[in-house]
Amino acid sequence: MSVTSKTATKTTAPGRGDPTPERGLPHGGRRREFTTRRGLQIAAFMAPAAVFVAVFTYYPVIAGGQMAFRNWKLTDLTDTSWVGLKNFRDVFADPAWSTVLGNSAIWVFGSIVPQLVIGFALALWLRRRFRFRGLYQALIFFPWAISGFLIGILFRWLFNSEFGVVNDLLQKAGLIDEPIAWLADPKTAMVAVLIANIWYGVTFFAIMILAALQSIPDELYEAAALDGAGKARTLFQITIPYIRTTLALTVLLRVIWIFNFPDLIFGMTGGGPNNETHIVTTWMIKITQQGDYGRASALGLLVVAALLVFAVFFLMATREKKGVRS
Repeated sequence: MSVTSKTATKTTAPGRGDPTPERGLPHGGRRREFTTRRGLQIAAFMAPAAVFVAVFTYYPVIAGGQMAFRNWKLTDLTDTSWVGLKNFRDVFADPAWSTVLGNSAIWVFGSIVPQLVIGFALALWLRRRFRFRGLYQALIFFPWAISGFLIGILFRWLFNSEFGVVNDLLQKAGLIDEPIAWLADPKTAMVAVLIANIWYGVTFFAIMILAALQSIPDELYEAAALDGAGKARTLFQITIPYIRTTLALTVLLRVIWIFNFPDLIFGMTGGGPNNETHIVTTWMIKITQQGDYGRASALGLLVVAALLVFAVFFLMATREKKGVRS
Protein backbone atom coordinates (compact mmCIF):
# COMPACT_ATOMS: atom_id res chain seq x y z
CA MET A 1 0.00 0.00 0.00
CA SER A 2 1.35 3.42 -0.97
CA VAL A 3 2.05 6.26 1.45
CA THR A 4 -0.89 8.19 -0.02
CA SER A 5 -3.31 5.35 0.63
CA LYS A 6 -2.04 4.98 4.23
CA THR A 7 -2.60 8.64 4.88
CA ALA A 8 -6.04 8.51 3.38
CA THR A 9 -6.86 5.49 5.54
CA LYS A 10 -5.82 7.33 8.69
CA THR A 11 -7.85 10.43 7.91
CA THR A 12 -11.02 8.65 6.79
CA ALA A 13 -13.77 7.69 9.23
CA PRO A 14 -14.64 3.96 9.31
CA GLY A 15 -17.45 3.13 6.91
CA ARG A 16 -17.53 6.61 5.38
CA GLY A 17 -15.76 8.39 2.65
CA ASP A 18 -15.66 11.76 4.40
CA PRO A 19 -12.51 12.77 6.26
CA THR A 20 -12.57 12.65 10.07
CA PRO A 21 -13.24 16.12 11.58
CA GLU A 22 -10.17 17.86 12.94
CA ARG A 23 -9.75 17.62 16.70
CA GLY A 24 -11.14 20.64 18.56
CA LEU A 25 -13.53 21.68 15.76
CA PRO A 26 -17.32 21.29 15.63
CA HIS A 27 -18.86 18.32 13.79
CA GLY A 28 -18.08 18.51 10.12
CA GLY A 29 -14.71 20.23 10.63
CA ARG A 30 -16.06 23.73 9.98
CA ARG A 31 -15.03 26.67 12.10
CA ARG A 32 -17.81 28.86 13.37
CA GLU A 33 -17.73 32.16 11.55
CA PHE A 34 -17.24 35.30 13.61
CA THR A 35 -20.08 37.64 12.76
CA THR A 36 -21.07 41.07 14.00
CA ARG A 37 -23.98 39.57 15.91
CA ARG A 38 -21.68 37.10 17.66
CA GLY A 39 -19.28 39.91 18.55
CA LEU A 40 -22.11 41.94 20.05
CA GLN A 41 -23.21 38.93 22.10
CA ILE A 42 -19.70 38.51 23.51
CA ALA A 43 -19.49 42.23 24.29
CA ALA A 44 -22.88 42.14 26.02
CA PHE A 45 -21.76 39.32 28.30
CA MET A 46 -18.47 41.08 29.13
CA ALA A 47 -19.95 44.56 29.60
CA PRO A 48 -21.25 44.16 33.22
CA ALA A 49 -17.91 42.85 34.46
CA ALA A 50 -15.98 45.50 32.53
CA VAL A 51 -18.16 48.31 33.90
CA PHE A 52 -17.86 46.95 37.45
CA VAL A 53 -14.05 46.76 37.26
CA ALA A 54 -13.81 50.20 35.63
CA VAL A 55 -16.02 51.89 38.22
CA PHE A 56 -14.72 50.20 41.37
CA THR A 57 -11.06 49.62 40.42
CA TYR A 58 -9.66 51.79 37.64
CA TYR A 59 -11.56 54.98 38.43
CA PRO A 60 -10.53 55.01 42.13
CA VAL A 61 -6.92 54.32 41.12
CA ILE A 62 -6.88 57.19 38.62
CA ALA A 63 -8.73 59.55 40.97
CA GLY A 64 -6.47 58.66 43.88
CA GLY A 65 -3.37 59.02 41.72
CA GLN A 66 -4.21 62.57 40.64
CA MET A 67 -4.86 63.52 44.29
CA ALA A 68 -1.16 62.98 44.95
CA PHE A 69 -0.38 66.05 42.83
CA ARG A 70 -3.08 68.31 44.30
CA ASN A 71 -3.69 70.15 47.55
CA TRP A 72 -6.46 67.76 48.54
CA LYS A 73 -7.46 68.15 52.18
CA LEU A 74 -10.84 67.52 53.80
CA THR A 75 -10.42 70.64 55.91
CA ASP A 76 -10.48 72.87 52.81
CA LEU A 77 -12.10 71.38 49.71
CA THR A 78 -12.39 74.81 48.08
CA ASP A 79 -8.68 74.74 47.20
CA THR A 80 -7.65 71.58 45.35
CA SER A 81 -5.10 73.28 43.16
CA TRP A 82 -2.25 71.50 41.41
CA VAL A 83 0.86 71.42 43.62
CA GLY A 84 3.10 69.09 41.63
CA LEU A 85 5.54 67.06 43.74
CA LYS A 86 4.92 69.01 46.95
CA ASN A 87 3.07 66.12 48.63
CA PHE A 88 5.98 63.79 47.89
CA ARG A 89 8.44 66.30 49.37
CA ASP A 90 6.25 66.59 52.46
CA VAL A 91 6.31 62.81 52.88
CA PHE A 92 10.10 62.66 52.70
CA ALA A 93 10.50 65.69 54.99
CA ASP A 94 8.24 64.27 57.69
CA PRO A 95 10.29 63.36 60.82
CA ALA A 96 8.42 60.05 61.07
CA TRP A 97 9.41 58.95 57.54
CA SER A 98 12.75 57.41 58.52
CA THR A 99 11.15 55.53 61.42
CA VAL A 100 8.31 54.27 59.24
CA LEU A 101 10.68 53.17 56.48
CA GLY A 102 12.92 51.33 58.95
CA ASN A 103 9.91 49.69 60.57
CA SER A 104 8.71 48.53 57.14
CA ALA A 105 12.04 46.85 56.45
CA ILE A 106 12.04 45.17 59.86
CA TRP A 107 8.39 44.17 59.39
CA VAL A 108 9.06 42.47 56.04
CA PHE A 109 12.41 40.77 56.58
CA GLY A 110 11.82 40.05 60.26
CA SER A 111 8.68 38.15 59.29
CA ILE A 112 9.83 36.40 56.11
CA VAL A 113 12.83 34.49 57.47
CA PRO A 114 11.11 32.87 60.50
CA GLN A 115 7.98 32.15 58.46
CA LEU A 116 10.05 30.41 55.79
CA VAL A 117 12.10 28.33 58.25
CA ILE A 118 9.18 27.27 60.46
CA GLY A 119 6.87 26.72 57.50
CA PHE A 120 9.50 24.56 55.78
CA ALA A 121 9.94 22.47 58.93
CA LEU A 122 6.18 21.99 59.29
CA ALA A 123 5.85 21.00 55.64
CA LEU A 124 8.61 18.38 56.01
CA TRP A 125 6.87 16.99 59.07
CA LEU A 126 3.42 16.93 57.44
CA ARG A 127 4.81 15.12 54.40
CA ARG A 128 5.45 12.06 56.54
CA ARG A 129 2.70 9.50 57.03
CA PHE A 130 1.34 9.23 60.56
CA ARG A 131 -1.97 8.90 62.34
CA PHE A 132 -4.31 11.91 62.29
CA ARG A 133 -2.11 13.70 59.77
CA GLY A 134 -5.19 15.24 58.14
CA LEU A 135 -6.32 16.64 61.50
CA TYR A 136 -2.93 18.23 62.13
CA GLN A 137 -2.95 19.73 58.64
CA ALA A 138 -6.37 21.27 59.25
CA LEU A 139 -5.25 22.75 62.58
CA ILE A 140 -2.09 24.22 61.05
CA PHE A 141 -3.86 25.62 57.99
CA PHE A 142 -6.80 27.06 59.96
CA PRO A 143 -5.21 30.45 60.93
CA TRP A 144 -4.90 31.42 57.26
CA ALA A 145 -8.70 31.52 57.00
CA ILE A 146 -9.00 34.14 59.77
CA SER A 147 -8.94 37.89 59.16
CA GLY A 148 -5.64 39.60 59.92
CA PHE A 149 -7.41 42.28 61.95
CA LEU A 150 -9.03 39.63 64.14
CA ILE A 151 -5.62 38.01 64.63
CA GLY A 152 -4.34 41.41 65.77
CA ILE A 153 -7.12 41.77 68.33
CA LEU A 154 -6.43 38.25 69.60
CA PHE A 155 -2.73 38.95 70.10
CA ARG A 156 -3.47 42.33 71.67
CA TRP A 157 -5.29 40.42 74.37
CA LEU A 158 -2.50 37.83 74.66
CA PHE A 159 0.14 40.56 75.12
CA ASN A 160 -1.96 42.69 77.47
CA SER A 161 0.21 43.91 80.37
CA GLU A 162 -2.49 43.40 83.03
CA PHE A 163 -4.31 40.16 82.19
CA GLY A 164 -2.46 38.85 79.13
CA VAL A 165 -1.67 35.15 78.82
CA VAL A 166 1.92 35.77 77.70
CA ASN A 167 2.94 37.60 80.87
CA ASP A 168 1.13 35.05 83.00
CA LEU A 169 3.00 32.13 81.42
CA LEU A 170 6.36 33.90 81.62
CA GLN A 171 5.83 34.70 85.31
CA LYS A 172 4.81 31.15 86.14
CA ALA A 173 7.92 29.89 84.33
CA GLY A 174 10.10 32.25 86.39
CA LEU A 175 11.41 34.10 83.32
CA ILE A 176 10.13 37.53 84.42
CA ASP A 177 9.42 39.04 87.84
CA GLU A 178 6.77 41.57 86.83
CA PRO A 179 4.46 41.99 83.82
CA ILE A 180 5.90 43.55 80.68
CA ALA A 181 4.01 46.29 78.86
CA TRP A 182 4.58 44.66 75.49
CA LEU A 183 2.45 46.98 73.38
CA ALA A 184 3.17 50.19 75.31
CA ASP A 185 6.96 49.95 75.37
CA PRO A 186 8.67 51.11 72.13
CA LYS A 187 11.37 48.45 72.64
CA THR A 188 8.96 45.51 72.73
CA ALA A 189 5.99 46.67 70.62
CA MET A 190 7.59 45.74 67.29
CA VAL A 191 8.69 42.40 68.74
CA ALA A 192 5.10 41.63 69.71
CA VAL A 193 3.63 42.42 66.28
CA LEU A 194 6.40 40.43 64.60
CA ILE A 195 5.60 37.38 66.73
CA ALA A 196 1.94 37.69 65.76
CA ASN A 197 2.73 38.06 62.06
CA ILE A 198 5.14 35.12 62.11
CA TRP A 199 2.49 32.92 63.68
CA TYR A 200 -0.06 34.09 61.10
CA GLY A 201 2.15 33.68 58.03
CA VAL A 202 3.74 30.31 58.80
CA THR A 203 0.58 28.65 57.53
CA PHE A 204 0.97 30.03 54.01
CA PHE A 205 4.54 28.77 53.70
CA ALA A 206 3.53 25.37 55.07
CA ILE A 207 0.72 25.07 52.50
CA MET A 208 2.84 26.05 49.51
CA ILE A 209 5.93 24.07 50.47
CA LEU A 210 3.93 20.95 51.35
CA ALA A 211 2.28 21.04 47.92
CA ALA A 212 5.73 21.28 46.31
CA LEU A 213 7.17 18.49 48.46
CA GLN A 214 4.39 16.13 47.43
CA SER A 215 5.48 16.51 43.80
CA ILE A 216 8.97 15.11 44.49
CA PRO A 217 9.19 11.47 43.26
CA ASP A 218 9.91 8.95 46.01
CA GLU A 219 12.43 7.29 43.69
CA LEU A 220 14.82 10.20 44.25
CA TYR A 221 14.86 9.61 47.99
CA GLU A 222 15.22 5.86 47.50
CA ALA A 223 18.21 6.41 45.21
CA ALA A 224 19.76 8.82 47.70
CA ALA A 225 19.31 6.27 50.51
CA LEU A 226 21.02 3.58 48.40
CA ASP A 227 23.93 5.97 47.81
CA GLY A 228 24.27 6.45 51.57
CA ALA A 229 23.14 10.09 51.64
CA GLY A 230 22.20 11.39 55.06
CA LYS A 231 19.23 13.59 55.94
CA ALA A 232 21.16 16.85 55.61
CA ARG A 233 22.65 15.90 52.24
CA THR A 234 19.24 14.76 50.98
CA LEU A 235 17.68 18.03 52.09
CA PHE A 236 20.24 20.30 50.43
CA GLN A 237 20.94 18.24 47.30
CA ILE A 238 17.49 16.85 46.48
CA THR A 239 14.64 18.52 48.33
CA ILE A 240 15.62 22.20 48.16
CA PRO A 241 16.95 22.12 44.55
CA TYR A 242 13.78 20.37 43.39
CA ILE A 243 11.42 22.97 44.91
CA ARG A 244 13.66 26.06 44.72
CA THR A 245 11.44 27.75 42.13
CA THR A 246 8.37 27.30 44.34
CA LEU A 247 10.34 28.65 47.29
CA ALA A 248 11.39 31.73 45.32
CA LEU A 249 7.84 32.42 44.13
CA THR A 250 6.41 31.93 47.61
CA VAL A 251 8.94 34.28 49.20
CA LEU A 252 8.38 36.98 46.58
CA LEU A 253 4.60 36.73 46.87
CA ARG A 254 4.74 36.82 50.67
CA VAL A 255 7.04 39.88 50.62
CA ILE A 256 4.44 41.74 48.56
CA TRP A 257 1.65 40.77 50.94
CA ILE A 258 3.53 41.59 54.14
CA PHE A 259 4.65 44.97 52.81
CA ASN A 260 1.00 45.79 52.11
CA PHE A 261 -0.49 44.26 55.26
CA PRO A 262 -1.61 46.85 57.84
CA ASP A 263 -4.49 44.80 59.30
CA LEU A 264 -2.62 43.03 62.07
CA ILE A 265 -0.72 46.13 63.23
CA PHE A 266 -3.92 48.17 63.40
CA GLY A 267 -5.56 45.42 65.42
CA MET A 268 -2.70 45.29 67.93
CA THR A 269 -1.14 48.73 68.31
CA GLY A 270 -2.67 51.09 65.76
CA GLY A 271 0.90 52.10 64.86
CA GLY A 272 1.89 53.16 68.37
CA PRO A 273 3.50 53.82 70.67
CA ASN A 274 4.98 56.99 69.16
CA ASN A 275 4.96 55.57 65.60
CA GLU A 276 7.24 52.72 66.67
CA THR A 277 5.13 50.07 64.92
CA HIS A 278 3.94 52.15 61.97
CA ILE A 279 4.83 50.75 58.55
CA VAL A 280 4.25 52.58 55.27
CA THR A 281 0.70 51.31 54.76
CA THR A 282 -0.48 51.94 58.33
CA TRP A 283 1.06 55.42 58.23
CA MET A 284 -0.77 56.08 54.96
CA ILE A 285 -4.07 55.14 56.61
CA LYS A 286 -3.28 57.43 59.56
CA ILE A 287 -2.62 60.36 57.22
CA THR A 288 -5.90 59.60 55.44
CA GLN A 289 -7.75 59.68 58.75
CA GLN A 290 -6.23 63.11 59.38
CA GLY A 291 -7.86 64.34 56.17
CA ASP A 292 -4.69 64.95 54.13
CA TYR A 293 -5.69 62.95 51.07
CA GLY A 294 -3.01 64.52 48.88
CA ARG A 295 -0.10 63.36 51.04
CA ALA A 296 -1.74 59.97 51.63
CA SER A 297 -2.17 59.48 47.87
CA ALA A 298 1.47 60.37 47.31
CA LEU A 299 2.47 57.77 49.85
CA GLY A 300 0.14 55.29 48.15
CA LEU A 301 1.87 55.84 44.81
CA LEU A 302 5.21 55.16 46.49
CA VAL A 303 3.78 51.89 47.82
CA VAL A 304 2.55 50.95 44.33
CA ALA A 305 5.99 51.70 42.88
CA ALA A 306 7.68 49.52 45.49
CA LEU A 307 5.24 46.66 44.89
CA LEU A 308 5.75 46.92 41.13
CA VAL A 309 9.45 46.30 41.67
CA PHE A 310 8.63 43.10 43.53
CA ALA A 311 6.07 42.21 40.85
CA VAL A 312 8.77 42.39 38.17
CA PHE A 313 10.88 39.85 40.06
CA PHE A 314 7.79 37.73 40.60
CA LEU A 315 6.99 37.66 36.87
CA MET A 316 10.61 36.89 36.01
CA ALA A 317 10.59 33.95 38.42
CA THR A 318 7.30 32.73 36.97
CA ARG A 319 8.68 32.87 33.45
CA GLU A 320 11.73 30.86 34.52
CA LYS A 321 9.47 28.25 36.13
CA LYS A 322 7.49 27.83 32.92
CA GLY A 323 10.69 27.45 30.95
CA VAL A 324 11.97 24.71 33.24
CA ARG A 325 8.70 22.77 33.04
CA SER A 326 8.53 23.01 29.26
